[in-house]
Amino acid sequence: MNAITRIMLTLAMALVLASCVARPDVTRTEALASDGRDIAEAQCAGCHAVGVYGESPNPVAPQFRTLLSRYHADVLQEELIAGIKIAHPMPEFQFNPQGAEALIIYLQAIQQDPPPGPDSN
Repeated sequence: MNAITRIMLTLAMALVLASCVARPDVTRTEALASDGRDIAEAQCAGCHAVGVYGESPNPVAPQFRTLLSRYHADVLQEELIAGIKIAHPMPEFQFNPQGAEALIIYLQAIQQDPPPGPDSN
């Protein structure tokens, strides 16, 4: 094997290894977002629009794609773990920390700007 071939193989291996090092965080985030979507569809879709389009089945339930414009993600995550208490009728639930993290990561992945309200002139 000549020197140029050895250098090329070394560079190729370095690139492969570098991509492997950066990949686990992306893969973990994608997996958590997928888990969060599954949780939202199973636990929340009866009242909330949990995807990137559509109206909530319950008109007073906020759409998940704009939810983080109303709530801070870290506070919402803590409330999901503690068992969120809100003024309007909502089933009682409590998430484990992993489920709450997955749901928050999913929410962050689908966020859109809320539509303009009546006083947004």
